[in-house]
Amino acid sequence: MGKADFLSPKAIGNRIKAKGLQKLRWYCQMCQKQCRDENGFKCHCMSESHQRQLLLASENPNQFLNYFSEEFKSDFVELLRRRFGTKRVHNNIVYNEYISHREHVHMNSTQWETLTDFTKWLGREGYCKVDETPKGWYVQYIDRDPETIRRQEELERKKKQDMDDEERSAKFIEEQVRRGQEGKEPEEEPVFTELKRMNEDEKVAFNLDIALAGPSKTSTTLGPSALKAAASAKRKESSHSRDSKDKKKKSALDEIIEMEEQKKKSVRSDNWIQANIVVKVITKKLGEKYYKKKAVIREVQDKYTAVVKMIDSGDKLKLDQSHLETVIPAPGKRVLIVNGQYKNTEAILDGINEHKFSATLTLDSGRMKGKTVEGIAYEDFSKLA
Repeated sequence: MGKADFLSPKAIGNRIKAKGLQKLRWYCQMCQKQCRDENGFKCHCMSESHQRQLLLASENPNQFLNYFSEEFKSDFVELLRRRFGTKRVHNNIVYNEYISHREHVHMNSTQWETLTDFTKWLGREGYCKVDETPKGWYVQYIDRDPETIRRQEELERKKKQDMDDEERSAKFIEEQVRRGQEGKEPEEEPVFTELKRMNEDEKVAFNLDIALAGPSKTSTTLGPSALKAAASAKRKESSHSRDSKDKKKKSALDEIIEMEEQKKKSVRSDNWIQANIVVKVITKKLGEKYYKKKAVIREVQDKYTAVVKMIDSGDKLKLDQSHLETVIPAPGKRVLIVNGQYKNTEAILDGINEHKFSATLTLDSGRMKGKTVEGIAYEDFSKLA
């Protein structure tokens, strides 16, 4: 009896039954054929093509085993890299997604008997970071791509540069404090002596410096009430002097810190969006239609909200500045400095320093027109519309 036609009900029914995953015990890895039931698998094992494949495999079984193992490993690692990146994920989740593909290489044809053995092997060979938990084994892909490594090194270099700037600022403050302390005269510490009475009948006499009466020292005999008043006045005076000295000490350091903070505040600001500049939408909440698309800011509301018009579609959107980023044009184009010391100044882009994530600009407006400025960060200027 001939084979059923392609559009016959039987052929359509066979194709529907063959959809999706079938039972693993009725799959032949050598012939890469999936049977629907036990009878079909038995007939396949008795077929001439299957017997020829077995004869080929019996001549060099290790070659076929290594081939299937390499295919399984490369497909599994590629899925882990593409689907999950460097995230830590359960190995069973990756495996279930891998076997959902109908033409995948089955694990029973590889050198690993279980998924746990394969996970441990990935950790030993350095393909992934693996760790065992009460919920099972977790894997994390190790990305050794040269481009990724270069990008990470650039980020580390930028982070180190920012830390060096902070350290230099801290050393400058310490140096200012040290110079301020060196200019002060050392304070004389008071010397306390024990009060002794030589004769019980003799009255106690104190020599006091009375500033209002005159510079001369007078020996006065005082009663108990007068002594208490003098002692309290002396204590108040000493405490007042200590407070004033402490205040002077603190004021020097506070003054330096306030100067640094005011300098930073005066140079940079929280809001950077300006009208008539080109920006890029970086939020995914609006869908793929607007993600990574360029727009022109038409209006700025409340400092942090911009009304933009998309360049491609012409749609108007109202976005927060956190959903936008600056656009760097080609060298020679006009830009607007949106933050920093030269804010609201138009300039011309001369060049870009990719290692320091900054650019060199020539000011084209204001009092400093014609001045070349280096080290302007990417986020501090944007293309003019």
